[in-house]
Amino acid sequence: MADLRHLTSARKPLRILIVGPSWVGDMAMAQSLFISLKQSIPDCLIDVLASAWSLPLLDRMPEVSKAIVMPLNHGQFGLMTRIKLGQQLQSEHYDQAIVLPNSWKSVLIPFFANIPLRTGYLGECRWGLLNDIRQLDKNVLTMTVQRFIALGLPKKATQPPDYKQPSLPSNKSGQDAVIQKFGLTRSEKTLALCPGAEYGPSKRWPAEYFAKVAQAKIQHGWQVWLLGSEKDKESADAINKLTNHQCRDFIGHTSLAEAVDIMSLANTVIANDSGLMHLAAALDKNVIAIYGSTLPEFAPPLCTKAQTVFLNIPCSPCRRRVCPLYPVGHKDHTQCLTEIKPERILELIGD
Repeated sequence: MADLRHLTSARKPLRILIVGPSWVGDMAMAQSLFISLKQSIPDCLIDVLASAWSLPLLDRMPEVSKAIVMPLNHGQFGLMTRIKLGQQLQSEHYDQAIVLPNSWKSVLIPFFANIPLRTGYLGECRWGLLNDIRQLDKNVLTMTVQRFIALGLPKKATQPPDYKQPSLPSNKSGQDAVIQKFGLTRSEKTLALCPGAEYGPSKRWPAEYFAKVAQAKIQHGWQVWLLGSEKDKESADAINKLTNHQCRDFIGHTSLAEAVDIMSLANTVIANDSGLMHLAAALDKNVIAIYGSTLPEFAPPLCTKAQTVFLNIPCSPCRRRVCPLYPVGHKDHTQCLTEIKPERILELIGD
């Protein structure tokens, strides 16, 4: 039912609406789905319904024809808003909607847009709203990127599917703009540190460890840049204090597009399991990704230059936002992160 390739001879181009994910990293990985669709149906037009923050990313993905702004924030229900937007989208005459989030409300807009084929995983009991329901076998589709791509393939397609690496090509005009705005100097010895993780502290490598890595590289002539959102300000302040303010702190001072352009100028990126880690991979950087409460196999950095660090101690992956040992004052809390020493990361960076 989900194989629409036979329709291309009768009506071109095939129009597909993707209901995009709410997280930066997931949106980066969703590009692999867009690439897969274009390989399977080269003439298809792919529109993506997503939050406004994602527009700078979607603008860099050549597979996307148009981005449609979701007027509601993550977690908002807004039934009437969803109904109204769905009715407005009826004029687009989409052939298929592929719904990446698993929530019940995420299917409402394609439903009210009268899109004839609505594909997604069962999720929150979405019978009736979806008419091309897929059963997710987590033992077969072990990676987020595989789960996204599988929704764009026929039900009987071989699983798990192959995937292409997401790619956000460097934007020279964007690079020149951030160089001028922030007074940057291009150098092969540039290290970007991304100390944040939106999910919670169980994903965040200690600030003092980031600082030790930064100090060691500064002593060898590297410049070190700190990237992240306003929520990562505490970590950035701690790192800069421990390095005598020798790091360039961009946290909370850039747009997402500017952060991507700044990161594209770096040689190496050290990041927690976070959205910026996935963006660094899509920029094909030398990525060192640090995992604590989550498995690297589930959502790894999708580039060949990436290296992942995960201790696989008995209590991990707990997948908790806060280490369950922390509230009870256990002396070994967040050991999955604290036992990853700065010396190990420095070895991976090399000279």
